[in-house]
Amino acid sequence: MDEIMSQTRRPRAAFALRVIVAGSAVVAGPAFAQQQAPAAKPAGPKLAAPKPAAAPPSIPGSPEPALLGQFGEWGAYTATPNGRKVCFAIAKPVSAATNPPNRPRDQPWMFISSRPSEKVKDEVSIVFGYGLKPSSDANLEIAGGSYAMNTQGDGAWVKNPAEEPKLVETLRKGLDVTVKGTSAKGTVSTDVYSLKGLAQALDKIRQECR
Repeated sequence: MDEIMSQTRRPRAAFALRVIVAGSAVVAGPAFAQQQAPAAKPAGPKLAAPKPAAAPPSIPGSPEPALLGQFGEWGAYTATPNGRKVCFAIAKPVSAATNPPNRPRDQPWMFISSRPSEKVKDEVSIVFGYGLKPSSDANLEIAGGSYAMNTQGDGAWVKNPAEEPKLVETLRKGLDVTVKGTSAKGTVSTDVYSLKGLAQALDKIRQECR
């Protein structure tokens, strides 16, 4: 029952985070606060480094995400879409490859979010930057272990919610994590996310969204 409920709520949560991020041009990276121009297709497997900026711009008709801090590759943010507080850590991959190579895609992201009003804590989700193959699983690989992820549209979330606390603790202690998915056109992507700064970013959002 918990897994069924998780599958119904998580796509909505992932969509809300995509709206926040896309609308505000929030970009996690080495600079303290950053933004990027409208998504450009990467020219190769390595994504270009973002350009630093003062702060994320405002979203017309929507609350502006507030930067809580930048920790290594991970930004910690809070926002209040529809009056409900959300806290999230977000990062871009340090490398992104496709097979066949150089296939166009939008910017991929990894989120770990908490939503106190829904009693959700440290929920892991991925935005792949392309529509995923229907009824396919994505996979998250770290420390010799693999975690299956349900997919819908361009997003994915951990298939077995009971595995999520262990996964998050492993992410906190790890160096990097690899995420693999298959697009609706059969393109296989392999994205590597650095975990530098994630533990600090998670501590920050836990303080903000207790």
